[in-house]
Amino acid sequence: MFEVVLERVSKRLQGNVTHTHTHKKPTRVGICANSKPLKLQSAMEYLMTYGWAILIIAIVLVALFSLNLFNPYTFAPKASPGSCQIMRPNGPGSNIFVSEVGLCNNEIPQYVAKFNGNSSYIEVQNSISLNPPTTMSMFAWFYPTSTATNLVEKANSYGMKIGIFGASAGQFAGFIWGTTGVCSSYPFALSTNRYYFVGFTFNGTTITEYVNGKFYCSVSFSSSIPSNSTALEFGGPLASGVYVNGSLSNVQIYNTSLSLSEVTALYREGIGGAPTNIQNLVGWWPLNGNAKDYSGNNNNGVPTNVVFTSNWESGYSTP
Repeated sequence: MFEVVLERVSKRLQGNVTHTHTHKKPTRVGICANSKPLKLQSAMEYLMTYGWAILIIAIVLVALFSLNLFNPYTFAPKASPGSCQIMRPNGPGSNIFVSEVGLCNNEIPQYVAKFNGNSSYIEVQNSISLNPPTTMSMFAWFYPTSTATNLVEKANSYGMKIGIFGASAGQFAGFIWGTTGVCSSYPFALSTNRYYFVGFTFNGTTITEYVNGKFYCSVSFSSSIPSNSTALEFGGPLASGVYVNGSLSNVQIYNTSLSLSEVTALYREGIGGAPTNIQNLVGWWPLNGNAKDYSGNNNNGVPTNVVFTSNWESGYSTP
């Protein structure tokens, strides 16, 4: 019985070895010998299908970019009007203060004051605290859209002024104190359509001018500062008849000459930064939605044809 089984298995194995199958190779129908034209046609159909979608997306991105939505400052924390102020419990003019209220640093203002170049200005009525001191400092953030003078001034007695020297070049050149104290040379010219932190200090004998927290130029000024009762004005033509064309923010006035380190610190705080040396702070106008004085001295301004715009971040970069 066992031998019969072995014989059958042996025969089957021999049959598997010797038996072969012949398979016919399948033949494809309708395929061209050269398939490149079909690939090109497929690519063109792909482009036609998705090209319009890509074009529409590109147009939308350009529109969003033009609206300044890709500017990181569009999404930065904003300081609302009045969120930062100095409290002086003994009334205007007092050097006794409680504290700085609100989170003023690491935020940018919601608004800046925009001047139209022909009829807009802010006027602050004269007060004891605004009488010209023997030493002082004035600073502001400024965005020029064209030539401009007299950012902040108190008639011709003291003020901060951006003038044009060498008008054929169309460049900003410097600042002056009233009608005197013009620097004779300048390390660089200011451009339009960007923000600058500008201002000067006066220690009684020398005017030192600064741009973006750095020394700009200095000039001796031995004349006394005449006292006057005229109004303090931002962006207007009290003295020269020339209006500012551009934007102004965070104006600060002190009755002392700030040091270089203090000026640099103010700049590094940025456009929404709080004042330094609060004991000597005369006025602080953030211009963040209004013309109020947040120094605690109540030197509030009255705006005329000034637009407090929220669309201002273009041209500003964090120090």
